[in-house]
Amino acid sequence: MEFSKKLQQLPPQFFAALVNKVNAALQEGRDVINLGQGNPDQPTPDHITRALQIAATNPQTHKYSPFRGIAELRQAAADFYKREYNVDINPNTEVAILGGTKVGLVELPLAVLNPGDSMLLPDPGYPDYLSGVALADVKFDTLPLTAQNDFLPDYSALSDEVKQRAKLMYLNYPNNPTGGVATSAFFNETVQFAKENNIAVAHDFAYGAIGFDGNRPPSFLQAPGSKDIGIELYTLSKSFNMAGWRIGFAVGNAKMIEAINIIQDHLFCSQFPAVQHAAATALNEEQVCVENLRALYESRRNVLVEEARKIGWNITAPKGSFFAWLPVPTGFTSEQFADLLLEKADIAVASGNGFGEYGEGYVRVGLLVDEARLQEAMQRVAKLNLFTVNAQ
Repeated sequence: MEFSKKLQQLPPQFFAALVNKVNAALQEGRDVINLGQGNPDQPTPDHITRALQIAATNPQTHKYSPFRGIAELRQAAADFYKREYNVDINPNTEVAILGGTKVGLVELPLAVLNPGDSMLLPDPGYPDYLSGVALADVKFDTLPLTAQNDFLPDYSALSDEVKQRAKLMYLNYPNNPTGGVATSAFFNETVQFAKENNIAVAHDFAYGAIGFDGNRPPSFLQAPGSKDIGIELYTLSKSFNMAGWRIGFAVGNAKMIEAINIIQDHLFCSQFPAVQHAAATALNEEQVCVENLRALYESRRNVLVEEARKIGWNITAPKGSFFAWLPVPTGFTSEQFADLLLEKADIAVASGNGFGEYGEGYVRVGLLVDEARLQEAMQRVAKLNLFTVNAQ
């Protein structure tokens, strides 16, 4: 039996290839400092795991979930958005429960586009956006994200042709991989641009809780008129260290939410009800654990930036997310530099070109090891003599 044409059209899984490289080094007994992953290193808070334990003992949670998720979780998502962002959400028509937001991002083009339609994707951007493009048999144009524009797209630079053919646009702030953060003014501009060009918007808010220097990342849905044209996808993976639990949700435009719910009616039967009850607990209870986690990442960011600058690697501090976007030394491509770090320093990073054309010249570093390991990583880089330390 041969693979289907659809399966053959799927792009290579970038992160799977990265994991294979790291695992090969580990199997050789090497002490690899893995800064290439996006997998949170802290445990899920105790009150959430206790909620799961209690819910799992209730025989009612052993049955199929309602197709569109339990009412408690849909209400918790709505209450969370009202409390945290002052955004009104109808739990019955404006919430879709997801098995992690990757599911929603991949299935959305299947639900709202036809083969041959076009969408806009950030470049650099999360590689799995391209999985949805391939599965839906749609086309895409890119929104270049550059340091010169604070890693925000410049809508005025898009040609009329690109704007006319686009029907759906993905955004992601705080941004993976660049660490860039959107402003309220940018989201207001986005709503205007989308309405003028009849483009639906999906904002991937995976790192919404992780903003630095006293600045809280805004929600796209806080922009006036945003629900007329768009949705936001929120995962519990990052805010609550629940990556392996596979739970998240989309909120916003009722028609787009219904499209997601319809396709999921055919693909899934929602998530294990006990996990949904625990997710509702995470959203409903005090958010001290979220603030503590944000502070931990900010402290790690500060250590990374300080240690990098000590060795002459003049990097820009990310404004949000748990990633740093670091320029490669002169004379290297992104992939060459990433391979060098793994081969000569036992440091794993994600090569920037894996995130798109405009990722070339960078590597992505995760703030997902402790501060001592970050310091050690920079000490290992220093031994490669790739940077010049300026005398004070």
